[in-house]
Amino acid sequence: MPRPCCQRRVAGQPAAAVFKPLGVPLRDLETVEMTLDEFEAIRLADLDGLYQESAAAQMEVSRPTFSRITASAHRKLADALVHGKALRIGGGPVLVAGHRCCRRHDGPDGPPSPFDTQAGGSANGATTAEERTAR
Repeated sequence: MPRPCCQRRVAGQPAAAVFKPLGVPLRDLETVEMTLDEFEAIRLADLDGLYQESAAAQMEVSRPTFSRITASAHRKLADALVHGKALRIGGGPVLVAGHRCCRRHDGPDGPPSPFDTQAGGSANGATTAEERTAR
């Protein structure tokens, strides 16, 4: 039996949960699913330019684990770009920082993610006044 996955610390959520080619309806596209920890690894390594050791420390994972996360994220990103697929970001075994306490986002198999529009949140993680009163 494989070892359970540890929670990874992420600094925040993406500005948009879905990216897609212009002019093609989302329903007509194949979708590539990227987890929040993969998104965070791309942000730390590629955007912020951190070395793997310091980026892994920020996410509270080992350097080899960080390397596997970035490799997976790069494959998914390349697949979406090269083949014109939609990229959906959300879920995964993460603790989202920047809140009074961290929240775990398991995605469809666990507690509802703010990126799951069917779970009562909007696609960007915000809730409308109607949704807040319904809860």
